[in-house]
Amino acid sequence: MADDTDLEALSCRAMMDVPRIRPVLDKIADKWTIMILTVLCPEPARFNAIKRRLDGITHKSLADALKRLERNGLITRTVFPTSPIAVEYAITPLGHSLRGPFEALCSWALENEQAFAAAAKAYDEACP
Repeated sequence: MADDTDLEALSCRAMMDVPRIRPVLDKIADKWTIMILTVLCPEPARFNAIKRRLDGITHKSLADALKRLERNGLITRTVFPTSPIAVEYAITPLGHSLRGPFEALCSWALENEQAFAAAAKAYDEACP
């Protein structure tokens, strides 16, 4: 891990660059983006395959998220001229560049799941 001086410099730089950083983070840090890109990272998938893998996402939420991800260059949408029309979504190189940070974040979430639950339980018990 970086020493405190490195973290302080990073924090100061991030504070100066908030107007540039926030719009990008807003586009990748929503409820479904990480999970959708995680599904598409190993191989392209069709809409219903993505929906099946993401338990709890609605049709509208997935459609909106896929449009947003395509607009921001993180995925591509390919329409195949079949009957019925087939549409496949694939991750772009830009989207793939998020794999490392997303894997680290997912690993962190799994490693700290019980600590989160314990903290929430302790808080709930302490605050009526």
